[in-house]
Amino acid sequence: MTSGDAGAIMNNNYIRRCSRGAEEAFFLEKKYDIETLCLRAGYSAKNGEPRQLPIIQSTTFKYDTSEDMGKLFDLEAEGYFYSRLQNPTCDHAAAKIAALEGGTAAMLTSSGQAASFYSVFNIASCGDHVIASSAIYGGTYNLFAVTMKRMGIDFTFVSPHSTDAELDAAFRPNTKAVFGETIANPALTVLDIERFAAAAHRHGVPLIVDNTFATPVLCRPFEHGADIVTHSTTKYMDGHASAVGGCIVDSGRFDWTAHADKYPGLCKPDESYHGVTYTERFGLAGAYITKATAQLMRDFGAVQSPQNAFLLNLGLESLHLRMKRHCESAQRIAEHLHGHPGVAWVKYSGLPEDADHALAQKYLPNGQCGVISFGVRGGREAASAFMRRLRLVSIVTHVADAMTCCLHPASSTHRQMNEEELAAAGVPADLIRLSVGLENADDIIADIDGALAG
Repeated sequence: MTSGDAGAIMNNNYIRRCSRGAEEAFFLEKKYDIETLCLRAGYSAKNGEPRQLPIIQSTTFKYDTSEDMGKLFDLEAEGYFYSRLQNPTCDHAAAKIAALEGGTAAMLTSSGQAASFYSVFNIASCGDHVIASSAIYGGTYNLFAVTMKRMGIDFTFVSPHSTDAELDAAFRPNTKAVFGETIANPALTVLDIERFAAAAHRHGVPLIVDNTFATPVLCRPFEHGADIVTHSTTKYMDGHASAVGGCIVDSGRFDWTAHADKYPGLCKPDESYHGVTYTERFGLAGAYITKATAQLMRDFGAVQSPQNAFLLNLGLESLHLRMKRHCESAQRIAEHLHGHPGVAWVKYSGLPEDADHALAQKYLPNGQCGVISFGVRGGREAASAFMRRLRLVSIVTHVADAMTCCLHPASSTHRQMNEEELAAAGVPADLIRLSVGLENADDIIADIDGALAG
């Protein structure tokens, strides 16, 4: 993207989701390392303004005339009119995430589930087809296989280790997207992003990657060919388990106009929004996110609150430091579990023995996140007994925050799956998902050893 293109993009705050900080986020991204972007991208105080991102806790915004407001509804002017569609605090946090991922546009959502739904529903509708990796979060699988199927969208689930021939065979004339997770939750398989992106592009569709576990600190999927990235910001980005949220980021590189018949929602007039054609008005860099905001957020309203966006921004400021500690401790604990007589198996791509170790070295050379999956010898009953004996490690449905926690997915997040579906998703019945926090690693190991000894 040239500086001239950037000027056009920054002209409307629907594009980069930030009315004043977006342009600075763009130039920061080109100049500084991701560690600096965690702190400085997305918002920059002007003379006499608050140094910290302010919380604009308002549902509405005042204008002097109806004509002024009308220009906003026609997407012809910058500004805010209702926080269900856009809010300055949310837009600044979204602009920071766009800069971290290297994207051109981003929007916050009320949750990671909402981000997954919007990311697909923005380009697929009744009668369409989507390909997804079978190794994805159980809630996302249920969203795709049950809820969105009832909406008339058909999903085909493929192994993340599918061959090129198997991937190509899954495509149909009505396929609209491919979806996968950088590091699958909780199977922890590593997606071969470049190979999945190549398959998607051979068939004229975008690759959507959920980058929640890796975060842009460990992996930037756009650099490997992905087109759209989603996050559950509730996890590492937030870091303190205080605010639920999600985010969608567009790379701005997928050429929707080259496949205009496949994506009429982006390339033909939207009669529900004054006949605007998103690709014509906002270009490739802004069309996808603008449509998601002006159309889907308008109708579904799964918006992130300004308070949560403020907390998210605080978490992002330390993301680069926290991810390093999560990875260091998780690597040490995975190695300890690997040699423990009470452990049947360990899944962590940082281990040389792991089937995805080579992919992890390619896509995640600086660490493989803080989540470890392992099985306790003795199966489901032994796993339940292990969980009961933990003292420091908390049993919660959450994952990827500052405090160490664990979960037995087969009886919780993935309980809607049968044995066959669990196996396909890489979630055996004895699997324990351990999310390594920021406590002293020796204390975590001691608690695990005590529970295993019992």
